[in-house]
Amino acid sequence: MPAIYEHRLSVRASAIDRFGHANNQVYLAWLMQAAEAHSTAQGWPLEAYEHLGAGWFVRKHEIEYLRPALAGDELIVRTWVATLEKVTSLRRYEILRGPDAEKLAVASTNWVFVDFAKQSPCRIPEEVARSFEVVVSA
Repeated sequence: MPAIYEHRLSVRASAIDRFGHANNQVYLAWLMQAAEAHSTAQGWPLEAYEHLGAGWFVRKHEIEYLRPALAGDELIVRTWVATLEKVTSLRRYEILRGPDAEKLAVASTNWVFVDFAKQSPCRIPEEVARSFEVVVSA
């Protein structure tokens, strides 16, 4: 799989707020969908983390909104792993309007790897770390 994953989606009418553009909360949902799809593509669907007994929890999100997304827009959410430490990882994103590649938002998520039973951070297993190529700059 490519180090930079591209998740495609269409802006649904239900995503539009009273100001005529996609609601800010919807952008966050798109980021999470892209991260999950990338993990799945790398061999780590949610069920694999459940079997492992550990997985990713969000520590912090940052989103910078640059342009509005409108109903019917075709979007590409580009995502990649920017750092992979002992128990944490930084994932970056760009949301682009498909036809013209206009950048609508940039974002990042700080993730921490957590043991589900203990509800505490734990070392990222080697088999998980090996599955993701780190892309320092995209």
